[in-house]
Amino acid sequence: MILFFQENTQVLEELVPKEKTLSIYSLIMDGGLGGQIIIAILFVLLAVALYIYFERFFAIKSASKIDENFMNQIRESISEGKLAAADALCKSKNTPTARLIGKGISRIGKPLEDINTAIETAGKLEVYQLEKNVSVLATISGVAPMIGFLGTVIGMIVAIHEIANAGGQIDIKMLSDGLYTAMTTTVGGLIVGIIAYITYNHLVVKTDKVVYQMEAKSVEFLDLLNEPV
Repeated sequence: MILFFQENTQVLEELVPKEKTLSIYSLIMDGGLGGQIIIAILFVLLAVALYIYFERFFAIKSASKIDENFMNQIRESISEGKLAAADALCKSKNTPTARLIGKGISRIGKPLEDINTAIETAGKLEVYQLEKNVSVLATISGVAPMIGFLGTVIGMIVAIHEIANAGGQIDIKMLSDGLYTAMTTTVGGLIVGIIAYITYNHLVVKTDKVVYQMEAKSVEFLDLLNEPV
């Protein structure tokens, strides 16, 4: 009786299909050489996107820090005629706003329009520095899905090629390389594109905040120069 149950158990185990699990590694490795090359390119793009994001994020965060008492100290120094002290204060603050005010202080004594022009020119340079390499994120957000779709096309070509060579005998296992390439590269491209798009927009918002901050302080500085002595 025990032997009978053991034999039945073995038969049932053979009949019940075993659940097949897939890991990310196996998906990539089963996608063939074309899929592996596409995935490798997407990994490089993801690494570049993350590096640019974190490098720019901390740079912009540092640029947005301004001492709330900074403009009061500038006002006091200028009102007392201590332009050297005001300029030294600006140089001690490594922020875009401080550099703009320092540029304006160096032009004191010239027409107000010239001071305003100098500040605007310096502001454009500061914005350019803040936005350095950020456009690469926008490029990656658009290119990554296209590279993923390229992998999809390659995978479908491989699958069709296998069907053509099968002589009418279609085996799903035979098509697996092409199908894995088509699916994994599409998913990979979309993931990288989404991450790059989100990080790009986040940096744009952070940069706009610093730009508005610079504009506000520049206007405050020009108003200070217009105050009656």
